[in-house]
Amino acid sequence: MTDDNRPPHRHDGPGKDHSSNEPGQQTRRDFITTALWLGGVALVASVAYPIAKYLVPPEQGEPDPETVNVGKVEAFAVNTGTIFKMGRKPGLLIRAKEDEFRAFIATCTHLDCTVQYRADMGLIWCACHNGRYDLNGINVAGPPPRPLTPLRVDVKNGEVFVSRERA
Repeated sequence: MTDDNRPPHRHDGPGKDHSSNEPGQQTRRDFITTALWLGGVALVASVAYPIAKYLVPPEQGEPDPETVNVGKVEAFAVNTGTIFKMGRKPGLLIRAKEDEFRAFIATCTHLDCTVQYRADMGLIWCACHNGRYDLNGINVAGPPPRPLTPLRVDVKNGEVFVSRERA
């Protein structure tokens, strides 16, 4: 067999790529290279993000104040309860009589649901599992395991101030 009788083949020399015949079209090799780079970047990002979130401390929430001004005495009708913000937790202010205020942290001791004053029942009630507390915050019915955390109430110059009690 002579050189003139050899069958034709597609190899036109080293470095010639025949996977794409049109100029400007991406080759298979370029596609695979790009896909591998993108996969590598995604892998690095998926590992680096949780590490960065762990190393950077979260923003601090607002500090829990020792005393909160809840409002003017006239704003609270007798035999009503009002939810107010005591730092990061809700508070419950009850005006039981004309000159008697009581306050508690308004989270149920069972599952941290927010409690409310029910004038019709004459007690503090948790809607989650029908937990009940008397007006001293003592658990009297339902699943709550402990009393509510009491807060100190002071009336000064017609304003109602609620403070955390010192243990």
